[in-house]
Amino acid sequence: MALVLSSLTELARHGFDAVIDVRSPSEYAEDHLPGAVNLPVLNDAERARVGTIYKQQSPFLARKLGAALVARNAAAHLEGPLSIMGGGWRPLVYCWRGGQRSGSFATILTQVGWRVELLHGGYKSWRRLVVEELQDRDVRAPVVMLDGNTGSAKTEILGLLAQRGTQVIDLEALANHRGSLFGHRAGGQPTQKAFEGRLAMALASLDPGRPVVVEAESSKVGNLVLPKRLWAAMGAAPRIRIAAPVEARAAYLARAYADLTEDRERLDETIALLRPLHAAEVIEAWGALAAAGDFAGLAEDLMRRHYDPRYNRHRDRFDAAPGEVVEAPSLLPEALDGLADKVLAAVGRHAG
Repeated sequence: MALVLSSLTELARHGFDAVIDVRSPSEYAEDHLPGAVNLPVLNDAERARVGTIYKQQSPFLARKLGAALVARNAAAHLEGPLSIMGGGWRPLVYCWRGGQRSGSFATILTQVGWRVELLHGGYKSWRRLVVEELQDRDVRAPVVMLDGNTGSAKTEILGLLAQRGTQVIDLEALANHRGSLFGHRAGGQPTQKAFEGRLAMALASLDPGRPVVVEAESSKVGNLVLPKRLWAAMGAAPRIRIAAPVEARAAYLARAYADLTEDRERLDETIALLRPLHAAEVIEAWGALAAAGDFAGLAEDLMRRHYDPRYNRHRDRFDAAPGEVVEAPSLLPEALDGLADKVLAAVGRHAG
């Protein structure tokens, strides 16, 4: 039995006990369905070997070798991770196009007695829904931008808004990056396709009757590119801007980027990336502040010389946009709940 998906949110409603991606590890690493586990029936080397035989010798020999490899790998999965599954287990299985790899594995699982379903069209059908959501559909809910200079605690405020029941899309969380040159996070960024899949799911899950708050970003978050329709909606949206003194923002960044400041080698390497944009004596001054452990001073000088001028030029493009400024004299932890309440009230006044 093959499952035909008509929407991205439909998968969760079917209640499968597991979603199994039988493609090779590299295919899985590039992107996969939400929550899918990888039980490859051909690893990368085996897949390449079968493909070479198919092209250079004969399809028959390739299928014969492929069948032997699939059976061998399926046996390893049955004796390994699947050995604990009971008789009522119900998985969804897919490969690239819903063809031989997933069909062969599903046949074996069905013979065990499990209630197996295949995804019609495989990963390719899922990817088509992702592309449709991002490229062919307007954002489902009214967008409100959360804006503010670097260090304005926007990401933390976004999380506090979510705790208050507000719809949010946290682009930095989806991209696993804090959106600046210093924004690297442990684990690195997902691939562009994986990011798009995460983002498409977030967009497809929106309630059209309520606004969605999105943190103001450039058209890229780290190395990942935002889809054009979302970027256009962000540019046209009302903007709630947090205005905080540079000293408060510097102290906040010193706390928020503790993972970076504790890794002096990475911090020095990141500062060095700014050499093409600033004079040598400026780079040396930043290095000296880092060496002295004055991370608040480093953050303040980086904002005054680098981030704030660039942000102000970027903001000039949105001066005519509706919205308001929310003053934040303090960004200490005990002040953020009150700031989130003020931002939430502003969102309510400007939601379309």
